[in-house]
Amino acid sequence: MTKVRDFLGPYRLARLIRMGSSCQVWEAIKEGDQQRYALKVLRSEFRGNKEELGYLKNEYAIGSTLNHPRIIKMYEFVTDAETPFLVLELFSELNMKQALREGPDPIAYLVDKCVEYSAEALSYLHTRGYLHCDLKPDNLLVDREGEMKLIDFTIAEKQKKGLSKLFGGRSQVRGTRSYMSPEQIRGKVMDPRSDIYSFGCVLFELVTGRPPYTGDTPNALLNKHLQAPIPSVLVHNSNVSDEFAGLIKRMMAKQPNERPE
Repeated sequence: MTKVRDFLGPYRLARLIRMGSSCQVWEAIKEGDQQRYALKVLRSEFRGNKEELGYLKNEYAIGSTLNHPRIIKMYEFVTDAETPFLVLELFSELNMKQALREGPDPIAYLVDKCVEYSAEALSYLHTRGYLHCDLKPDNLLVDREGEMKLIDFTIAEKQKKGLSKLFGGRSQVRGTRSYMSPEQIRGKVMDPRSDIYSFGCVLFELVTGRPPYTGDTPNALLNKHLQAPIPSVLVHNSNVSDEFAGLIKRMMAKQPNERPE
């Protein structure tokens, strides 16, 4: 989708930041106060899709209740003519996945802060009674000073509710295969320990430059989360301490009751 007009409501579209599978993210300037924001705009081909609109509404319903320095701020949900969009805090364009592609040196300084800041964001989220359900490097924005913010609450949910219940009984469980916990793959009810599993996968990738599991097919990848031995980060990075390697391994335990809380 290309930009078809310069304004959405009072927001002047200045620059396309990111093109997602169902949404675009724009840097925008609000007329009047001239403040800059990020607009998450549903792409034109999905504007009649009730499921995708439901995800956007869900993101606002949860994200707008959160107020934490490690979580992106969400200001409003707007339906302008036929163009629904979210108004978000404008932060760094760089996410952890992109930083990893630049090589180990640019992100070496981020490891300690990633652990600390991501843990702070997750702890706050869980204390408020929510699960993120899609924690991955793409959803951690970072800047060159080491600041970090958690984004994308599209499929986040209230604790003790299965995804199928939250979204009207649909059979397909959403998430990102490289970071999904076994219970999420099986479509079972999740709790904070499912986010802990995903966080362990993120930390594995952060210190090794690769996700813990790969597969030739989507199902092969999912089966590795379910059945394959937990890989050691030390095989790929001998500079990681035994203590930290052990923590990541515990976070990626197949059984939720074997993970740290």
